[in-house]
Amino acid sequence: MIPKPKRGVILMNLGSPDSTEVRDVRKYLMEFLMDERVIDKPYLLRLLLVGGIIVPLRAKKSAEAYQTIWTKEGSPLIVLTAKLREALQNNIDEPVEIAMRYKNPSMLSAYENLLKKVPDLEEIIAVPLYPHYAMSSYETAVEYAKEVHQKQHYSFKLTFIKPYFDEPDYINSLAESMKPYLQGEYDHILFSYHGLPERHIIKGDITGSHCLKSDNCCEVASVAHSQCYRHQCLMTMKLVTERLNIPKEKYSYAFQSRLGGDQWLRPYTDFRLHELPKEGKKKLLVICPAFISDCLETLEEIGIRGKETFMEAGGESFTFIPCINVHPLWVNTLTKWINNIPATHLNL
Repeated sequence: MIPKPKRGVILMNLGSPDSTEVRDVRKYLMEFLMDERVIDKPYLLRLLLVGGIIVPLRAKKSAEAYQTIWTKEGSPLIVLTAKLREALQNNIDEPVEIAMRYKNPSMLSAYENLLKKVPDLEEIIAVPLYPHYAMSSYETAVEYAKEVHQKQHYSFKLTFIKPYFDEPDYINSLAESMKPYLQGEYDHILFSYHGLPERHIIKGDITGSHCLKSDNCCEVASVAHSQCYRHQCLMTMKLVTERLNIPKEKYSYAFQSRLGGDQWLRPYTDFRLHELPKEGKKKLLVICPAFISDCLETLEEIGIRGKETFMEAGGESFTFIPCINVHPLWVNTLTKWINNIPATHLNL
């Protein structure tokens, strides 16, 4: 029998400010928005936009938004990722760490902590907590992990879990997490995904000729879908609604969190929240499957501001369905993937 390699696991997420103080939020926003895969402009223009315009205008407002969701333990995203680490650690033998793409805990600290636990470490299974491929989420996390690995000249191998937007175990976990919220009366379910500039979709089109070239491009088979965020979001919605037997007239999708004046993926969530009551859809459920862990974009942007928009427009009830977070089936899915991952799930 071939012995199993000496491995560790890292759960990778986006990150949060170290506190709700404006100075910490400013530092976080600078690191986040200066990432060339988030704002894909030339460095000097990006620096002017981020350091001279966006961050000075947004830091205080963002700090106030974080204050509305901050817990005694800290940032919800960090706390929930740590709870997922703990739950997964209870299921597997390999040590598990967490790492954020921006701020703390850092990728370097995760690597070093695993090496302390397993000095002769041979392989790290890295799990980006992003079901869908996007250059500003999945790709930047993976490339940053590789960059730190190369700079430190580590000898262990890195193995990444591929985007799992259509994996049956993930879809089943997501569906089961939604079920309790479907028992009551509702008019409509809105799937709200994090938005992207359309240029990101076009830039990620590996064929150079498919994405956003027609109204139904996401329904037409293409190798471009392997890196198409929009297609993958719509596929998650399709699969989970089929799994739950939700009729097509009872759900729709939109994209949230726009920044700047460029054209972003449509329809826009804030617009739809204003329009839905006028369409007779006054009892609304909202879910955000682009996020594994609840965070500012789900708890504050949707759960607080989105609810206000909907109710002020004539809505009667608004229910935010939490992210998959630490759902037992999701923990079991991660356990299964790590213990016995088919090669097709891996990005070597």
